[in-house]
Amino acid sequence: MTRTYEVMYIVRPDLEEADLEKLVEGFNAVVTNGGGEVTNIERLGRRRLAYVVRKFQDGIFVLLHISADGPLVAEVERRLRVTEQVIKFITVRTDEENKRLAKVKAHRDSKVKLSAQQQPAPVAAPAPAVTAPLVEAPVAEAPAAIEAEPATATV
Repeated sequence: MTRTYEVMYIVRPDLEEADLEKLVEGFNAVVTNGGGEVTNIERLGRRRLAYVVRKFQDGIFVLLHISADGPLVAEVERRLRVTEQVIKFITVRTDEENKRLAKVKAHRDSKVKLSAQQQPAPVAAPAPAVTAPLVEAPVAEAPAAIEAEPATATV
């Protein structure tokens, strides 16, 4: 059963460009000779690693998108594991995620088509808002009235 995978591997940063090309072509040959298909190769370039791996702080990242069956992916992983230039790798199966995303996209497209078929109702002009004029309340002059009264003391 053919499934799609992403294989990302990190190569030593001191590797020459010609050796890197040879390494990438070697892994492509393993996939194609095993009956799989390499759909895309992304060379992401040299990047800083999150932590030190085999005494390296940088690495050259390469991402392969492949369609293959399980035993072929296991063989690719085995070769990645024993290759000295590769310092880290990960393989992720993406066919289930692609299927889920296609289903979501189809659902969204059907919603867009339904909304495009329905004519929007004419929008009525909003009624003007009625506002009462602002009336200022008279301010009581309590402090002045208190000062005007004579102070009386009762005993």
